[in-house]
Amino acid sequence: MSETTPQPEVDGAVYKTLLESTNAIPWKIDWKTMTFAYIGPQIEKLLGWSQASWVSAEDWSDRMHPEDRERVVNFCISQSQAGTDHEADYRALTDDGRYVWIRDVVHVVRDANGEVDSLIGFMFDISERKKTEEQLVILQKELEALSFRDGLTGVANRRMLDSTLELEWTLARRNNQPLSLIMLDIDFFKQYNDHYGHIQGDDCLKRVARVLGASATRARDLVARFGGEEFVILLPEADARAAAKVAERCRQAIFKEQIPHAHSPVGQLLTISLGVGTLTPAAQDTPLAFIEAVDRRLYQAKQAGRNRIVEAG
Repeated sequence: MSETTPQPEVDGAVYKTLLESTNAIPWKIDWKTMTFAYIGPQIEKLLGWSQASWVSAEDWSDRMHPEDRERVVNFCISQSQAGTDHEADYRALTDDGRYVWIRDVVHVVRDANGEVDSLIGFMFDISERKKTEEQLVILQKELEALSFRDGLTGVANRRMLDSTLELEWTLARRNNQPLSLIMLDIDFFKQYNDHYGHIQGDDCLKRVARVLGASATRARDLVARFGGEEFVILLPEADARAAAKVAERCRQAIFKEQIPHAHSPVGQLLTISLGVGTLTPAAQDTPLAFIEAVDRRLYQAKQAGRNRIVEAG
C-alpha cells in the first residue's frame, strides 16, 4: 500500500500573505460590536480609503451609493440575522468621489451556541462586468426594436438567439462563468395539428411560449423559438443545478396549463421533452457544438418516451 504524504501545516502569516496577494478584498466584522476586525490592504488600491479608516459597519454603509444603501444594508442585516450566507452588488464610493461596482460575498460564522459571532467575506470589483451587462441590455433593446422576435409567439427568433448567444458566450468565457441552455420540443405536435387544426396549433404555440417566458424569470434569460414546435431557453450565469430547476419548472408549468391533446400517446394533455446542458466556455469550445450537444439530449428525451428531461452525465 502506498503511504500518504503528510501535508505541511500553514501558519497564520502564510494565510494572511495569500489573502492579501489576491484581487479579492478579504474582511471580517465582529457581529456584537459591528466593527471591522480586519480588512485587506487591497481596499486602498481599489477605493482609496486606508485600512485604518474602516472601523465600523457604518464606514461600509456610508461609503455606498445613496440609491443602493437602504436596499443593500437591510438585505445584508436580515440575511445575517438569519445566519444565511449571501452576496450583494452595490456601488462603493472612492475617496476621490467616483463609484465602483462591488460584489460582497458574505459568510456568517456562528459560535458554539449557534448564535451569530462574526461575518467574513470578500469584496470583488465587478465594474467591467456591470458595464458589459449594461451593454447587453442596450443591445437586447436594439435587437427588439429591429424586430428580432418570432412573428407568431412573440418570443425571440433564431436570429436574436444566435446574436445573444454569441454575446453571452463571450461574457461567460471572459468571466469564467457557466452558461446553460435548454432545448425543448412539444411532444407529438404533428398529431396535435392534424387533430385540432393549424389555427388551434398556432394558439398552442403561443400558450407554450407564454408559459416558458413566465418560467425563465431573470432579466438576461432568453426564450426563443428555434423552429417549428422547438424552443430554446438561454440561461447566463446559471449552473447545471439551476438549469435543471428551470427545465423542471417549464415541464410542470406546461402540465398545469392543461392543454388537451387527445391524440398524444403520452397522455390526454400536452407535454414537452427537454434537453439541458451547461458549459463554462473554453478556447476550444464553440456555440454550435454546445447547441448540438444539448440537441442530442433532447433527442434522447424523446427516444426515452417523451415528457421528460435529459441532462448531462
